[in-house]
Amino acid sequence: MTIGFSSRAVRSTCVLCVAGLLTLMPAAAAARAGRPDPGPPGGQRAAEQSSPLYRSGTQVRLRHGVPGVPGVSALSWVVADAGTGEVLAAHDAHRELPPASTLKTLFALTVLPVLPGGIRHEVSADDLAGIGPGSSLVGVVEGQTYRVSDLWNGVFLNSGNDAVHVLASLAGGWSATASRMQAEARALGARDTHVRSPDGYDAPGQVSSAYDLAVFGMAGLRRPDFARYCSRVDAMFPGRNGDAYGIMNTNRLLTGADGVEPYPGLIGVKNGYTSNAGNTLIAAARRDGRSLVVTVMNPQEGGGHAVYEEARSLLDWGFEAAGRVDPVGSLPAGGAPPRQGPQAAPAAVARPSGDESGWPGTGTVLGVAALGAGVTALGLRLRLVRDGGR
Repeated sequence: MTIGFSSRAVRSTCVLCVAGLLTLMPAAAAARAGRPDPGPPGGQRAAEQSSPLYRSGTQVRLRHGVPGVPGVSALSWVVADAGTGEVLAAHDAHRELPPASTLKTLFALTVLPVLPGGIRHEVSADDLAGIGPGSSLVGVVEGQTYRVSDLWNGVFLNSGNDAVHVLASLAGGWSATASRMQAEARALGARDTHVRSPDGYDAPGQVSSAYDLAVFGMAGLRRPDFARYCSRVDAMFPGRNGDAYGIMNTNRLLTGADGVEPYPGLIGVKNGYTSNAGNTLIAAARRDGRSLVVTVMNPQEGGGHAVYEEARSLLDWGFEAAGRVDPVGSLPAGGAPPRQGPQAAPAAVARPSGDESGWPGTGTVLGVAALGAGVTALGLRLRLVRDGGR
């Protein structure tokens, strides 16, 4: 007896196998997440915490003739070179604060590598369960089939918590995804971040820092798929009955919406807001061959658009001061390649590409998924043969 499979069935089986694999993968990370984070060895921890970035207040080392950093009202901020990882200036860089939807950058770093954009998935009620009241939504509908790339547009542009829930379900489940995000943060050297809700929705104990958000932004910009999604101004999102509707990036520094002047050379990355976190932003821009990443957390003055104007002033200062200040610290090697010496070339920032499939670079996961699909097919064949024998 020969068993035939439609391409849709094979894709669905691969998705299920990937999800099953990812459900098993976080077990060790989840077990570690249940214990206190040991952090780095004692000597390394002491050396790190002696860094100026652990001191309160504004940290900057100006050379003669360099203008001082602009006065901003944010509780915490960082200006860093996205190529070298050098921190040009910072204010309370390691202060732990609620990150709001900027935490979606860590979600993307964790899940993008294992969910190729070409996969299609029919959304179930379970996929959408547990979305917090008042969440930002892109309009994912139960029973409709979406490409993973459509869902990523919903995450990056519309900050859709519904899209995050579906992707997390595909990646092994909500709790497993949170555990994997926690492990990913530690692997990147981001130790201020504690993940409770992968979409950034306010949850007790969920915090990050301007330093960690800069790490996530810099690491994301090295991925072409991340860079493509975070720089996209608008996209079409699937609606009911084969229709589609337009969505626009909510990062006003990128789009110029609501009277906010767009920033020249802006790359992205991600904005966020909750009543608890206030306004938060990771912004990256490129000028004259240099890329900077700026993080701003919870401005205390100026209204809802202050986060963009304060990021603008910090980017302006950073491009003027770059190469003319001594760094006050650096982002860890997890967010940029280790420097091999004083003349090492800066890390490249990935250029957004037009490829929507997301299949390149996922051979390992797809190989395992294909193996899982083969095992599933073999099981079905044996069952049918056995039933036929009866």
